[in-house]
Order: sequence, then C-alpha cells, then structure tokens
Amino acid sequence: MSFRSIRQAQSAAEPMFSDRALLRLLIPLIVEQVLTSLMGIADTMMVSNVGSAAVSGVSCVDTINKLIIFLLTALAAGGSIICAQYLGRRDRENAAVAARQVLLGSLWSGLAVMGLCLWLRKPLLRLIFGSVAPDVMEAAEIYFLLTAFSYPFLALQGAAAAIYRAAGNSRTPMLVSVVCNGVNIAGNALLMFVFPFGVAGAAIATTVSIVLAAVWLLLLLRRPGQGIDTGPYTRMRPDLGMLWLVLRIGVPSGVENSMFQLGKLVVQSTVSTLGTTAIASNAIVVVLEFLSSMPSQAIGIGLMTVAGHCVGAGRPEQARYYIKKLTAWGALVLLVFNWLVFAMTGPVAALSGMEAAAYAETVSVMLIISIVKPFLWPISFIPVNGMRAAGDVKFSMFVSVASMWIFRVGLTTVLCRFLGVGLTGIWCGYFADWAVRTLVFSLRYRSGRWAEHEVIKKTVNEITR
Repeated sequence: MSFRSIRQAQSAAEPMFSDRALLRLLIPLIVEQVLTSLMGIADTMMVSNVGSAAVSGVSCVDTINKLIIFLLTALAAGGSIICAQYLGRRDRENAAVAARQVLLGSLWSGLAVMGLCLWLRKPLLRLIFGSVAPDVMEAAEIYFLLTAFSYPFLALQGAAAAIYRAAGNSRTPMLVSVVCNGVNIAGNALLMFVFPFGVAGAAIATTVSIVLAAVWLLLLLRRPGQGIDTGPYTRMRPDLGMLWLVLRIGVPSGVENSMFQLGKLVVQSTVSTLGTTAIASNAIVVVLEFLSSMPSQAIGIGLMTVAGHCVGAGRPEQARYYIKKLTAWGALVLLVFNWLVFAMTGPVAALSGMEAAAYAETVSVMLIISIVKPFLWPISFIPVNGMRAAGDVKFSMFVSVASMWIFRVGLTTVLCRFLGVGLTGIWCGYFADWAVRTLVFSLRYRSGRWAEHEVIKKTVNEITR
C-alpha cells in the first residue's frame, strides 16, 4: 500500500466530529429544549391558577397544537437533512437552494393549516373532546382561536432554526428561544394577573412570542457568515426539483409525526372520559414527562445533523459510529434527568394549586414513568434520527404509526374505556409502544439496511436548473 493510500485510510478512520464539536452542537440544543419545557411548566402552572376548567381547556388544545407543530416542522426536518448532506459534500450552493425551498414550503403549509383550523376549530374540538364540561370547552375554543394565528410563524421559526442547526449552529436558535419564552411568561403574567384576560391572555402571549421568534430568526439568517446563504427573501422562487427532494424526506416524517400526535389526540379523548381530576393530573404528567425527555430528544435532533454530514460525505461508517455514541450519551442524560424531574413532581403539583386527589394521582403516575422510562425510551427515539438522516424515513414512518395505533391508542382504549384501569392505563399503552419501537429499531440498526439509501446521489441528476 502506498504512503498516500495509508494517509487516506487513516483520514477515513478519523471521527468527523470531535467530542468538543459535538458538545458545541448539543449543549445549546439541550439548554433550548429544557428551558422551553420549563417555560411550558410555568405556563401550565400560571393557567392553572385561573381554574381547573382553564388548565383543562388549554391542555386539550395544546394536544392539537403539538400535532400542528410536528406537522409544520416535519418539512423543516426534511430540509435540514438535505442541507446537512449537501454541507457534508461541501456543496453550499445546493444547500442554500434547499434552505430557500424549506422556507417557502413552510410558509405555505403554515398558512394552509391556519386557514383550515380557523374554519373547522369548533367542529374539531367537539369531535375530539365532545364529552368535556361546557366551561372546559369554552376555554378550549378561545385558546384554539387565538393560537391558530401563530401557525405560519411557527412554521417559519422551525424552518429557520433547522437551517441553522444543519450548518452546525444551534446556539443562535437557543438564544432566540430563551428570550422569546421569557416574553411568553412575562406576557402571561401581565395578561392573566394584571389584566384579567384569563385563557385569552395566555393565548395572546404565546402567539406574540412565536411571532417574535420567527421574525427575529429570519432577520438573523440574512446576516453574512451564517453558514447557509438564503439570499433576499423577496427573490425566493419555487424550485420544483429541490422542493421534491426535500418533500421526499419531509413528507414521510410529517406523516409519521402527524399520525403520532393524532394518536395522542385520541388518547387525550380517552383521558377526557376519566373526569376533570384525571385531565388536570394528566396535564401536569405530560408536561413533566416531556421535560424529562428533552435533553435526550435534543441529542437526537443533533444526531440528524451529525449523521447527515457523515452520509453526505460518503462515510456511512461514521454515521453508524455516532448513532451508537450519541444514543449512549442520550441514555445517560435521560437517566439523570428522569429522576430530577420526578423530584420536582410534588412541588410542581403543589404550586399548581391541584386538588388532593389530582396531586396524589400525579405523583403516583410519575413514579411509574420514572421507573420504566430509562429502560425503554432511549433506543425507541434516538437512533432512528440518525437512520432518518441517511434517508431511511419510510421504514420509521410505518413502524412508528403501526406501533402507536396498536398500543398507544388500541391498548389504552381497552384498558381505560372497557377495563376501567384509569390514568395508569394510558401510560401502560405508552410503555408497550416504547418496548416495540426499541425492539424493531434495534434490529433495523443492526441489519445496516438503513445505510443503503443515497438520497442526494440518487436524485441529483434528476434535478434540472
């Protein structure tokens, strides 16, 4: 073997990202996700002081809003994978083209979803939560109406943040998110306690903070030296070839995330049959459980960027290495945060002004989650992000949707509606879903079939300009 060949082999074996580079990417993501979740807890606690009907109504709509968020950010996630692969190839021109199409597509989808939800908001709420008390439904209608106006900006915020992360910059989206979440909390305090706007005040504060974040990120993205040059926004035009390439990755992720959240809506409908106490308790449990996942979820988001760069550079073995490494990091972080969040459960429930029955149920369910979750959650949700970054999105979609409908929806419906298990039955369905995903995605990773996709190489010749 020649000296040059030896040097090339050594270079191929060297990790593409040092631990320091990984931490620069992951720490801002973790801080952003955790602080956003903490703001969500503070938001819920502030609304709960308005009354049980208010927090129950907001909780119901937040389930719909999460569905909307995952739907609108799926296109951004697909775009970030394409951008990361192009950047891995050092092709900044095509990365910029992809970024522009993500912004345009996100704006169009946000406007469409906003119009649809404003038109169908009352029938939709009655279809999903028709059995809730009248005062809960009234609060839900107000909150849904006002937050629907934020959807186009929510889509643009997600797209801009994804473009930054694809370029390896997670610090800027973090700083914007932290400031705007602070604006949300301050707005809640002003519009609920100083001016008694109640649920409407919470909705206005949320919408204003989202609009601010979107506009701010878009302005920052236009500055020189941001990694990806989007060009003047007024000159952006559709590029059907690149848009199709983005959609090939984004649409399966969007279907997966939308069906996943739709399943949560059905589960929330089951929760609503358990009474106001169970609804209020589950509202706190969902927020706390989500918080415990956030650091590890952030590592999964970072893994998409890392694996995308590796695959784009033609080094799938590096993608495999980082999937294993970041999954191990995510599992360790989850173990720590899981029990930290459980330690917060009692104080959070008490500060929320919950009734004694709801307080006891919240602590009991969180204890069960804290025991089971570290064993099942990490492999269920972290490695699949790396496999998606290689273009393996359809397999993930089919597995996630099937598992969700069979276990999260089917099993919880049987346990709660027919066997009367109560709120614990809801989370038994979640545990079964996590267990199945862990098994299937472990086998998929070991098979290596996820690394056989060549999204850019397969499609780039089909794109004409």
